Amino acid sequence: MTVIDDFLVGVKEPQRSVLLELRKVILEFIPDAEECISYNLPCFKVDGKGIAGFDAYKNHNSYFPFSGHVFQELTSELEGYTFTKGSLHFSKDECLPRDLVKRLIEVRLAQAF
Repeated sequence: MTVIDDFLVGVKEPQRSVLLELRKVILEFIPDAEECISYNLPCFKVDGKGIAGFDAYKNHNSYFPFSGHVFQELTSELEGYTFTKGSLHFSKDECLPRDLVKRLIEVRLAQAF
């Protein structure tokens, strides 16, 4: 069991299943990522740099790119979503689209390396 598994034990359904699905999608694109907890939330690191993360909140789930510049490059793809400088909010009961997760990770990896 990983630290992310331990974290998800405390998340209620349907959010737990949605975040498990998101985790699977993230690992599809960065399979060698280190799974850890950073800033008190599940994080996927590559060469020590945070690339993706997520968390569950009362009214939504959030995706974190660990960079304040990722969303600036994806404004058209994020149309219809609520986001701040550092977090993308999405449904409690539906995962982010696979293609969007791929783009978020691609942009973050390009920035980080």
